Amino acid sequence: MKLTDIILLSLSAALVVVGTHLTITSGISLSYPVFMLAVALLFWYRYRKNEQLIKEEESKAKGKSKKKK
Repeated sequence: MKLTDIILLSLSAALVVVGTHLTITSGISLSYPVFMLAVALLFWYRYRKNEQLIKEEESKAKGKSKKKK
């Protein structure tokens, strides 16, 4: 896991906590943008993880094809 992935995951978790606090104190209308930002960061984190998995599978496939020759 790269530093960027750790930061994205930590920020999204922190924003969920902040959004929950805002919901309790001020209502959902003020906390909605915070939750949406948290979800966007989670999607971005998941996209990066999927891209990393695809690259690893491609490198494994290239390694296997070289060994067979």
